[in-house]
Amino acid sequence: MKKYLIILSLFLGLSACSEDFLTKAPLDSINTENYFETEEDAIYAINGAYQPLQWPKLYNMRMWTTDIMAGNSIVGAGGGDDGRETQDLANFVTTADNPGVLDLFRGPSPGILRCNVVIQNVPGMNIDEELKERIVAEAKFLRAHYYFIMVRFFGDVPLILKPQEPGDNLRPSRTDKEEVYQQIISDLVDARNVLPAKSEYSDADIGRATRGAAAGLLAKVYLTRGEWQKVVELCDEVATLGYELNDNYADNFNVANENSQESLFEVQYVGGAGEDFWSNENQASWLSTFTGPRNSGMVAGGWGWNQPTQEFVDAYEDGDLRKDATVLYDGCPAFDGMEYDPAYSVTGYNLRKFLVPKSIADAYDNSPLNFPVLRYADVLLMKAEALNELGRTSEAETPLNEVRNRAGLEDVQSGLTKEEFRDKVLHERRMELAFEGQRWFDIIRIDNGQWGLDFLHSIGRVNASEKHLLLPIPQKEIDTNPNLRQNPGY
Repeated sequence: MKKYLIILSLFLGLSACSEDFLTKAPLDSINTENYFETEEDAIYAINGAYQPLQWPKLYNMRMWTTDIMAGNSIVGAGGGDDGRETQDLANFVTTADNPGVLDLFRGPSPGILRCNVVIQNVPGMNIDEELKERIVAEAKFLRAHYYFIMVRFFGDVPLILKPQEPGDNLRPSRTDKEEVYQQIISDLVDARNVLPAKSEYSDADIGRATRGAAAGLLAKVYLTRGEWQKVVELCDEVATLGYELNDNYADNFNVANENSQESLFEVQYVGGAGEDFWSNENQASWLSTFTGPRNSGMVAGGWGWNQPTQEFVDAYEDGDLRKDATVLYDGCPAFDGMEYDPAYSVTGYNLRKFLVPKSIADAYDNSPLNFPVLRYADVLLMKAEALNELGRTSEAETPLNEVRNRAGLEDVQSGLTKEEFRDKVLHERRMELAFEGQRWFDIIRIDNGQWGLDFLHSIGRVNASEKHLLLPIPQKEIDTNPNLRQNPGY
């Protein structure tokens, strides 16, 4: 699907007829009256609904920086005020005028709008019925994904399920999070019932939402809500769809192995498609540039963000093969023929996981490396956690050990209590999914967030309190829409 995303996903800026379909138009205006006529129109529209995932407000920056907030790393970067908004989030001194919070609140909205446009218009089109149903199912998967991001960060959020028009209430109140979750579940169930399996897509469409992605994301929703039996059933369903762990953990972050047998869903990026970073038209990944060691010359760019802490590095068990694939440290294997100097970093460590050699990305704005949103390893760990919570701890050892063994580790000790096993799973999730934007959501969902607060306090993040389990509603949004109420404590 990458080639479609480069050319076709500018849906909001496309005209219906068009030799010059790359001509850009304002992204806040949609003319649907004469647009939804052909199969190509419908495909352009759904491609546009994927595109906001690529932007810096979501997976090109803000989502992975939540690992800094979760205690795995520090901003690092250039010091001083560089990344001040992320520093404030990580130090739990966040206020309602934090630009990073504004990004996370606004980031999903264009995607939700585009999904709503598809869901409203495509069903009435006179096109192939199977294609029509698939496109609507993709839109429902994506809408659920966008709202799942929002509800976990902010709690109650406005739930908008159709394109707003003149005369509609343009200042909606926040919808109770339970209603938002029920809509997320409904969308994912619908998507799961219609979407093709990954193996049923042509090569040109690899990267689109699949039945496995919908089932996996639905399992993650139920995990967040503590509905354990449903998690187990959905994880078992994913296992029937052909997913397997890659033999080599590092292959999950290798340009040559994107959308692999382990991948349920990735944000698709392309080389040679860079724009100004903050531009919504940028379609190359900037993660290698952001996290490459500063002033090292190891990758194109190299801004030194997301430096792992000593506490995080010490959490690796002896022999864990994931360490060398995730972290640059003194004496680690060379990267692209270059030795690492711990002086490149404030903590002595840099992130290795998403670095792309200059032979692949020779400029700071053209990395093609996808971002992993959901992997089969995550599914196995969700199943292990859910089985344990159901009191089936001995059964839970099997999926947990599958992940551990791939990492070169021995089986987990048998006979652990439910509480001890839960801690083992959360530790494994931390090391397996490190810097993939999962850790924050994991620590705040356990024991109504108290588990996360206890952890943060134990590593010195003593400012973290109950109010920080949700982000503030941005003040700019409240100023524009006084019907939005602020989260408690801000």
